[in-house]
Amino acid sequence: MKGIILHGGHGTRLRPLTHTGPKQLLPIANKPMSQYALEDLKTAGVTEIGIIIGDVFPEKVKEYYGTGENFGVKITYIYQDAPKGISHAIRLCKDFIGNDKFIVYLGDNVLRRNLIDYTKKFQSSNSDAMILLCKVDDPQRFGIAELDQNDSGKIKKIVEKPKVPPSDLAVIGIYFLTPKIFDIIDRLKPSWRGELEITEALQMLMDDGNKIEYDTVTGWWKDTGTPEDIIHANKLVLDSIGTENQFLIDSDAEIKDNVVVGTGTIIDNDSCIIGPVIIGKNCIIGPGVQLGPYVSVGDNSNLKCCTIQDSIIMRDCNVNAKVDFDSSIISHGSEIMASDIPKKCQLLLGERSQINL
Repeated sequence: MKGIILHGGHGTRLRPLTHTGPKQLLPIANKPMSQYALEDLKTAGVTEIGIIIGDVFPEKVKEYYGTGENFGVKITYIYQDAPKGISHAIRLCKDFIGNDKFIVYLGDNVLRRNLIDYTKKFQSSNSDAMILLCKVDDPQRFGIAELDQNDSGKIKKIVEKPKVPPSDLAVIGIYFLTPKIFDIIDRLKPSWRGELEITEALQMLMDDGNKIEYDTVTGWWKDTGTPEDIIHANKLVLDSIGTENQFLIDSDAEIKDNVVVGTGTIIDNDSCIIGPVIIGKNCIIGPGVQLGPYVSVGDNSNLKCCTIQDSIIMRDCNVNAKVDFDSSIISHGSEIMASDIPKKCQLLLGERSQINL
């Protein structure tokens, strides 16, 4: 099998975080969100991976992933000239896929459970596609599957972002497909959004009499389309620290209970860490710092005199301020200074921001 990771899109709902890079490289627990997709594919035995890149800083994607050698996979980059939909992106991969079955993974999705069991199920089946479903509270935001009431194992219909959802089962951003999908996509017309919709392609695949299976996701799945989604995903991933199904963490990091500390990091004696927290390499924490719960701090960051919870501090940040951060995202290379008057803040800062409170 082969894998495809979609790494395009403009991430407009995440600005200013995406003014200087693609949203899929934004870190969750100190790891780019698309790396979770890549590691899921690798764990499932899929090592030939195509990454779809667009016009949003594609060079940063190539710089981070390279040939894939450092991640134990082989990467092929495929260019999409405009965000014309998931089906359009998939069609671009026809030559890369050849005659193989394949998995499409949206690079801004994070799945709690890995793909091993789902992949084995699809490989051993005669299905032409398999989709993963997850119950959601806001089905109007997603493609939704309606199951056949007369046959619980059969999908009746798939609709994209319905105003009146027929169910609460969202089609999550992971699709198991065969090359049959390419001929279906060739017949698609753009939707009202100007995109070739994957939900319409799947519906046409069913209408033509092809077999589509489904499985339901246990645990959680997160679509990280907004800053609030990213902060929530960060919390969910941090909750796995110290558990049997812990997400992959650098082998040279020290894990104590539910706190991860990278090599070369110094934590001052008068600072307090309340897990779950992950701190990168070569950081200086303190004096007078309280971190956590649910905080990730990137490599080479220096924090003094601050209190931070439910937040993401990316690499190379410098905070020297008597401030209390909550539900904040501070991008790479930002600097926050302040007077001696304590302040409570909620911040969303783009890369290399400088603030004097």
